[in-house]
Amino acid sequence: MAKKAFYLLFTGKDNQYYFNLKAGNNEIILQSEGYISKQGALNGIKSVQIHCTDDRNFVKKISKDDSPFFVLRAKNNEIIGKSEMYSSTQMMLKGIESVKFNGITITIHNG
Repeated sequence: MAKKAFYLLFTGKDNQYYFNLKAGNNEIILQSEGYISKQGALNGIKSVQIHCTDDRNFVKKISKDDSPFFVLRAKNNEIIGKSEMYSSTQMMLKGIESVKFNGITITIHNG
């Protein structure tokens, strides 16, 4: 049986709340910004679930060292999460497809 994607909700060393969207293979495919409250992070997860299916919410970027990555934005242009740095544009596009497919999951684990 294939493993399902899930959100991992956790507290960082700075005492802020974060979440990672993890694919079924346990790879992080989207990382959140920090939130002051747990409810804020849960609202962030809801925002990913709502916005991840629309291509217009993904912004493709290039880092200072020329690595492609993307951010997922809400309709109000606030960044909900960002990807890892990829080795190629093709890999970044696969990452976007993975977030689009897996982001709708309702499974949340506490870390």
